[in-house]
Amino acid sequence: MRSTQQFSITLPNEMADAVRAKVASGEYATESEVIRDGLRTLLARDRAVEDWLRKDVATAYDALKADSSRAVGVNAVKARLAAAHKKVSAKA
Repeated sequence: MRSTQQFSITLPNEMADAVRAKVASGEYATESEVIRDGLRTLLARDRAVEDWLRKDVATAYDALKADSSRAVGVNAVKARLAAAHKKVSAKA
């Protein structure tokens, strides 16, 4: 039984050019390798997001649900974000 499947895909010209450039530079041997590497990267990102949601977000949600006094209001969030933005802007 075959362990691979052949696909025919359509890419915007800009993406197709990027794939060809990766092969032309010698970074990849074939267009298929470029696409496979991109898909592996996408799958790794999806796994990382799922892990983050499961570990950090779900834990924070459960903690907030158990003790709603830990909640931060919208105005407090806006103020914290504005202060952080001001701090970052001052460094630039």
